[in-house]
Amino acid sequence: MLVLLPPSEAKSDGGSGAPLDLRELAFPQLTGVRERLVEELVGLAADPAASRAALGLGKTDGPIAHNVAHHIAHNAALRTSPTRPALERYTGVLYDALGTRSFTKAQRAKAYARLAIGSALFGAVRAGDPIPAYRLSGGSKLPGLPTLAAVWKDHLTPALGAETDGELVIDLRSGAYQQLGKVPGAITASVLTEHADGSRIVVSHFNKHHKGLLARALVLTRAEPTDIRAVARVATKAGLRIEIASPTELLVITQPTG
Repeated sequence: MLVLLPPSEAKSDGGSGAPLDLRELAFPQLTGVRERLVEELVGLAADPAASRAALGLGKTDGPIAHNVAHHIAHNAALRTSPTRPALERYTGVLYDALGTRSFTKAQRAKAYARLAIGSALFGAVRAGDPIPAYRLSGGSKLPGLPTLAAVWKDHLTPALGAETDGELVIDLRSGAYQQLGKVPGAITASVLTEHADGSRIVVSHFNKHHKGLLARALVLTRAEPTDIRAVARVATKAGLRIEIASPTELLVITQPTG
């Protein structure tokens, strides 16, 4: 079983690992594209205005100015800055719900074996892959290149397919990252809020939180799910309300808050 998570814009700084070595990352078929994108980002960082425009970083004045410069500096230092495991690099709502800080050594080993993370820069990485801090989102458009979906489309899907041949894949990436490289036959999950009148709406704010809880359940279970019903049982046992919408789609049903 492989659980494919979305990345996050928020990333931790620093790290104690050696600088980026693309040869150490999983999915080695992607090395050529990764090298090209790293080169583009490092070069782009020399032009702050172009970086802001391409990366959607906004204005340079006011309280966000420091963060803008911070992101550009990360990209400038992609080849030299320290790395840390991807599971520790990405932060934010989903990763808080995943609760990696509470993992025992054995649970962390399970996470490294069962989790991969989508990435606009790296395509996909395993949870234990050493990566630096960077800024590049799935919707970014780098000067002189086609969209990132076009950059990755002929590479990421075959790489994911080769890595997961015959393995159950639960794809929790957002739409923008699924467009970089889909996994045919993967199980997806949609989060819906059910109101008292029975109506349901797609959750936006807490979507990542509930997907993080689902990922945590799948990491920590002793089971080895091989189909969508087994995934649903694991999630239900963990306290989530789950429905099977189709052979490849789970619904996570939540209640309104407040």
